[in-house]
Amino acid sequence: MKIDRIFLSFIFLFILSVGCKTEPKEQQIDYYSSPLFMDVQMEAIFEDSKTFVDLVPKDSYYALNNKYEKERQDENFDLKAFVAENFSDKSTATLTFETDTTHTMYEHISSIWGKLTRGPDSLVPYSSRISLPYEYVVPGGRFKEIYYWDSYFTIEGLLVDNQEHIARNMVDNFAYLIDTLGFIPNGTRNYYLSRSQPPFFTLMASALARKDSMVLVEYLPRIAKEYDFWMAGKDLIESQYEANKYVVKVGDDSFLNRYWDSSLTPRPESYKEDYHLAADLATEKEKTDLYVNLRAGATSGWDFSSRWFAEEDSFRSTNTANILPVDLNCLLYFMEKQIAYGYSLKGDKESELQYGKKALKRKELIQKTFWDEDVQFFMDYEFRTKSNTDEFTLAAVYPLFFNIATKEQAAAVKEKLIADFLKGGGLLTTLKNTGQQWDAPNGWAPLQWMAVHGLLNYGYEEEALDIMKRWLAINERVYRNTGKMMEKYNVEDTSLLSGGGEYETQDGFGWTNGVALGFKALVEQMETD
Repeated sequence: MKIDRIFLSFIFLFILSVGCKTEPKEQQIDYYSSPLFMDVQMEAIFEDSKTFVDLVPKDSYYALNNKYEKERQDENFDLKAFVAENFSDKSTATLTFETDTTHTMYEHISSIWGKLTRGPDSLVPYSSRISLPYEYVVPGGRFKEIYYWDSYFTIEGLLVDNQEHIARNMVDNFAYLIDTLGFIPNGTRNYYLSRSQPPFFTLMASALARKDSMVLVEYLPRIAKEYDFWMAGKDLIESQYEANKYVVKVGDDSFLNRYWDSSLTPRPESYKEDYHLAADLATEKEKTDLYVNLRAGATSGWDFSSRWFAEEDSFRSTNTANILPVDLNCLLYFMEKQIAYGYSLKGDKESELQYGKKALKRKELIQKTFWDEDVQFFMDYEFRTKSNTDEFTLAAVYPLFFNIATKEQAAAVKEKLIADFLKGGGLLTTLKNTGQQWDAPNGWAPLQWMAVHGLLNYGYEEEALDIMKRWLAINERVYRNTGKMMEKYNVEDTSLLSGGGEYETQDGFGWTNGVALGFKALVEQMETD
């Protein structure tokens, strides 16, 4: 099976290399900075900026931009008509479903895996989509391509639902991206190639390896390659608290990680929104700095949240790239630990010891950097000011999920969760209501999952069970009322769905489906035991 998959990957790469239309060097342009692209986005021809970047050009970027430059000189030129004539809307419609209301929510989830499944992808010339060799499950709604960290939670649900084949296909697609691109982008669109997302690939591989630990060895080269991507550039950092790419030096030979994006412009999928947010800033450097921080916020998956604000209630003060996030560093710790374990399974004692030392060192740094003794909670760290931030967020559960917290720390985090974060529908994301979607009053499935399993690691079964039941109850209520699974929920006012953010609440929805199935199975197991 493994040999067949490797062979198929090489065949797929060959087809892409033959079928891809590569423009001559003199005809290659930065499409996302071209007059055509910027004018369409700034004219707001489409309500959602993502719509245009997902349309398929009928000719090369170079040819269409030249055509646009020529035709727009006509006094009767109609930009909307030009787009309609020169771009195809094939496969760009929002994913929607007709729900059979005779089914329970859980039956509905099992029935729509197929409707959310895409691939293997054929090559579509000039499309922004990055083609994948195996089937995969998309989130739903406006998200019609695979997304990185979303997919771990979807995979957990697929495994509960005995869909091991598609779960394996999804992990193999991510392995393919690491092999071909050197990393896993935010999503499989070319406008995401400047950034990744929270590195959950190791958790995906570990989920597949529960029944056979040697599966981890199969994916070990990809895990190690992704680790190198996240640590790239650290040897070029000379001064303490200097940053390079995803890495920040915090000691003589100590490094932690941040969220980052390599581009300096508005995000193509949110071009007009980013441009307008920065419009009143005084200098180009201020604008560029904001674009970098907005992009880093998108890398975090928490786009957007007061977690990243440098100033109270100021979206424009988004400061993500200057923050060491507790969740990201816990994920890197797990990566180091699993690489060490993978080498132990291979019998490579030297490499096992090397990565074991990295994991132990990072664990100590996480304790030193992110635990705030004064507030008894894990807090992010602003490395320019050399101090913890004052934002209480659900990212604090990651040290519990990965067994980094001490028993005393876990107890303090648990108390804070129950006292302040827990509401009628589950756990809040933060304690501030700013209108951003990763703030109160919203709750998100992936963070419920991390919190519940973190609490269970420290024996807090009653609290974990309560959270799961509240979350499933709001999922079920919204499903009864709408026939839909949502990407996020208002956990404070359970009569509502959710609010805030750059786009309308989406239905589908991959990670909500996965967490719901996982929680249902876990609740049944705990109540039986």
